[in-house]
Amino acid sequence: MISQVNTTSALSPGLFSPEPAFPAFLIGGTASGCGKTTITLGIMAALKVRGLTVQPFKCGPDFIDPSLHRMVTGEISSNLDLRMCGEDFCREIFQQRLIGHGLSSAETVAVVEGVMGLFDGGPASSAALALALDLPVILVIDAGSAAESAAAILKGFELFDPRLQIKGVIFNRVDSVTHQGLIRMAVQQASRVKILGFFPRNIHFEIPDRHLGLHMGEELPLNDVQLQELVTAVQAHIDLDGLLSLAAERTSQQVTARLPSKQPSSPKGQPRSLKLAVARDLPFCFYYEDNLTILERAGFELLPFSPLHDQHLPEGMDALYLGGGYPELHAPALSRNLAMRMAIADWAAGGGSIYAECGGFMYLCEELIDLEGKAHAMAGVFPATVRMQSRLSRLGYRQASLRKDCLWGKKGETLHGHEFHYSRIERMAPEVETLYQLEDGRSEGFKIGNTLGGYLHLHFGRSESAVSAFYHFIKQIQAERSSH
Repeated sequence: MISQVNTTSALSPGLFSPEPAFPAFLIGGTASGCGKTTITLGIMAALKVRGLTVQPFKCGPDFIDPSLHRMVTGEISSNLDLRMCGEDFCREIFQQRLIGHGLSSAETVAVVEGVMGLFDGGPASSAALALALDLPVILVIDAGSAAESAAAILKGFELFDPRLQIKGVIFNRVDSVTHQGLIRMAVQQASRVKILGFFPRNIHFEIPDRHLGLHMGEELPLNDVQLQELVTAVQAHIDLDGLLSLAAERTSQQVTARLPSKQPSSPKGQPRSLKLAVARDLPFCFYYEDNLTILERAGFELLPFSPLHDQHLPEGMDALYLGGGYPELHAPALSRNLAMRMAIADWAAGGGSIYAECGGFMYLCEELIDLEGKAHAMAGVFPATVRMQSRLSRLGYRQASLRKDCLWGKKGETLHGHEFHYSRIERMAPEVETLYQLEDGRSEGFKIGNTLGGYLHLHFGRSESAVSAFYHFIKQIQAERSSH
């Protein structure tokens, strides 16, 4: 059931002509927990079984849902976040991902999974994204504890913003024919939205949850049997023909998909690429896929490696990138891999460039204290201790203003990202400087030598110039070393 991932990047630089609109829709929910992700995955998988290329997207800054999309479709799922990436970037990425398959609109469909409730998040909400991309909305309503009242919920969502195209509705956790009949009669009396299905309650396809959200796609939280059961349920209970018909009604915005190349020029006679080692394993799995593409376009060759399993850093690397993830779940094993911890500490001590965010930053501290109070030795680049907490520490969008010239650019320039973590810094040596000034007044972005780390997950959609600055920063370090 699980397909091979298409590793060919759809985000090649250049200028594309306006294209006809591809069939597309956004699946939104009335609230978090309504079953939106499970139904989205089931629809994606069922459409793929029909022979369509399903191009997935995720509204918002989430890392986990895109990995689940990739698990069932085999395609990279891009984050479409109006606040963090900007509308232009979202429109361009949306169109380029679709154009990149080289298929006709009859062979491809775009499925966008919303975030939280449809209107939650204001300018970054699913509703705002649907308006920006002219997407019809399919609303998922949890009817498990309601009957006729479910129609009232639907009507309220219809009326809240008349500009929105709420074209279809799927009622989730519906247990009987009688239950269906009550809901159907009420909807027919109150609404013109097309009922696309009544989905049953089934614990067999519930995806396991934990403190940062659902399990990642790489962990295969749904096995082949469960995924087939989910597809069978979607085929039996959701009107896929009606859904595709609504998707095909989407009018074209004639988006010009354009992401100009911003590759730095190479010194004559020298190779252009720098080699960027990127930690890719279960403890370090939170990456915005479009960030990786932007890094490649800037001139970086990405070298994946595993701090959990590998004993050495990649040969010939010029810099190191440690993304977020779940180091706290793998702390004993990360601590036992002394060879890797020492290799990273030696790289930093020798002036090598490192960028680390959230989980990667935690790994660079001297120790990580888990929820049981046990301390685990980490790489020790930062003279600091982080401690896990049972309650959420920070959550929200962040704008970081650079306090001085640094690897990301010039003083005063702004970076955009998101913060979501359960750990806190318990101890940080006072000599460690900070490079970011956040809009809430906090200092962030901890720097020691040529290592920068912190809790922010940055997205470069609104600041590709920062990646170019990073490239030239590493080139400058190499030039200084060679001159001595």
